Amino acid sequence: MAEIRTIEELEALYGRPAETATVKEIDRITPHYRAFIEASPFAVLATAGPEGLDCSPRGDRPGFVRIHDARTLMLPDRRGNNRIDSLRNIVRDPRAALLFLIPGAGNTLRINGRARIEAEPTLLESFAIDGRAPRSVIIFAIKAVYFQCARAILRSELWNPAKHVSSDRLPSPGRILADLSHDRIDGREYDRAWPARARETMW
Repeated sequence: MAEIRTIEELEALYGRPAETATVKEIDRITPHYRAFIEASPFAVLATAGPEGLDCSPRGDRPGFVRIHDARTLMLPDRRGNNRIDSLRNIVRDPRAALLFLIPGAGNTLRINGRARIEAEPTLLESFAIDGRAPRSVIIFAIKAVYFQCARAILRSELWNPAKHVSSDRLPSPGRILADLSHDRIDGREYDRAWPARARETMW
């Protein structure tokens, strides 16, 4: 095994990036990058904290991440499981990153920066859907933004319907919960109730 231990060894292995890999990185939202954000219904939020790293899926209607200005984004924290792992991290370490995906598109958008959490009532109400406002909004100050080329999406065939995995090939959430709780949680009931619970608590 030849472990890479230094930056010099790493750069010797990979060489220097092409200009196309560096010129695309800037510190603000351009009209090009605005188009990606406004079309995206899904993003992954990465944060860091004393317990380690966290990646959290965030999804909503396209454009759910609001562009406040060229260097500031606003992300509503919709209803979830109340673990608040990402929010715990942000309170203690503001470093954060976003990865935007757009169904059918190969290129993704990456944004690095610093985040904080706001709970001002008027701001929360501005994000309300069906009369339900988020409990908080993540304010994201942009440090770097750039698009990621499509190779990963193309290799994985992520958007190819013929490659989609049938749900019956995977263990259900209820089955996982039942097994891990040694049947303290009724897995069948959890799976049965989930669709209605999701509809009622979407926002």
